[in-house]
Parts: sequence; structure tokens; C-alpha cells
Amino acid sequence: MAETVVSVRDVNIYQGSNLVLQDVNFNIARGEFVYLVGKTGTGKSSLLKTLYGELPLKEGVANVAGFDLKGMDWKKVPFLRRNLGVVFQDFQLLTDRNVHQNLRFVLKATGWTDEKLIEEKINDVLDKVGLKSKGFKMPFEMSGGEQQRVDIARALLNSPKLILADEPTGNLDPETSDEIMQLLFQICKDYGTAIVMATHDFIVINRYPSRMLKTERSRVLDSAVPV
Repeated sequence: MAETVVSVRDVNIYQGSNLVLQDVNFNIARGEFVYLVGKTGTGKSSLLKTLYGELPLKEGVANVAGFDLKGMDWKKVPFLRRNLGVVFQDFQLLTDRNVHQNLRFVLKATGWTDEKLIEEKINDVLDKVGLKSKGFKMPFEMSGGEQQRVDIARALLNSPKLILADEPTGNLDPETSDEIMQLLFQICKDYGTAIVMATHDFIVINRYPSRMLKTERSRVLDSAVPV
């Protein structure tokens, strides 16, 4: 049986004192691809923020990549995030340095010190996303699709068990969106990384069907659970 990477039990999620989602229950296994969908304001972002430790978990039990989210103090959050990859819609690359330096910055910030291993890791992740020869390029010299691949490479640096992708195709044309979706599914298959992808893009979902979590009326509905 596949290892469980995310386990959420009887969880209530708050923004400040407002209850946003209640009685949330789901598991995500190693290598599983799951869409997170729902109208704006129904709690998608709050759920993602809870999973990567930005919103504290007040009620219920949740375990993400081996970390217990209940009562997690701020000192432990960086360790949780080293076991996660996060992919953003707007790339959030450092614009004053090239691709290689962007990736190096993340490795140094997460405690890597061996220069040989740093170089090997950067070459490895760039190879995985099909950008092996583009390490010298500045972000502004790259297309949107290439920048998104760099963002995915960055998310892979610490060999995460889970990648949280927030609207990764939101700013891309259909052809580039296809390339990014194929890459994400390949990562699931080849490396056993679980991926949760928040999206509004039902064209992408129809082309690449998979399990779906939907935020609606303060609940999370799971397509894997019969209604």
C-alpha cells in the first residue's frame, strides 16, 4: 500500500476567527495527483496555507510529509517546508540573478553547504524539467513556460514528498499549459512525489483527469469518496 503523504482528519480551518472550512477529511498517497478546485473565496487558499504551515491548525488532526501540524510552532515550519515544494502562478523568481543562481540561493537557504553536491543537484533538477542548458539565462530572457519550469525545478530541489502548485498554468497559453501538465504528471510517476494543484482551469482538468478535492459551502468534497 502506498505511503500516506497527507492525512487530514476532522479539521476545521480558520482565517482569524472566521471558520472557513469545517470537518475536512482526506488522505493523499505517495505519487498521487490531486486537483484542488472551488470558487474564489471558498477556502482553497486557506487549505493550501494550512498544509504548508502559514495558517495554524487549531482544530482536528493533520499530518503532512511526516509533520504533525497541530500546535506546530514557528521554529518547525521551515523544516516542514523543506519537505514540500511550492509552485506559484507568478513564478516568484529572483529577477537579479540567473536560473542557476536562483536555485543555488534556495539550496544555501535550506542548509546545503557542499559545493559539489549543490552543483550536482542544480544540474539534476534542471535536467528533470528540460532546461539543462538554460542555467545561465536570466528570468526576463525566458518565456513564461520556461520560467514555470524553473519554478518547478526549484520545488524539486529538496526532493519533496509533496508539491503544492497554486494555479501553475494560470498565466500560460494552452500549448505551454499542456507541457507543464505533462511535466507535473511525469514527476508524480517517476519520483513518487504527490502533487496538489489548485486551479480554475477546467480545460486542463478535462485533458488531464485526476482525483479532485472541491471547496464548496465550507466543506471539502472528495471525488474519490462516493456521495
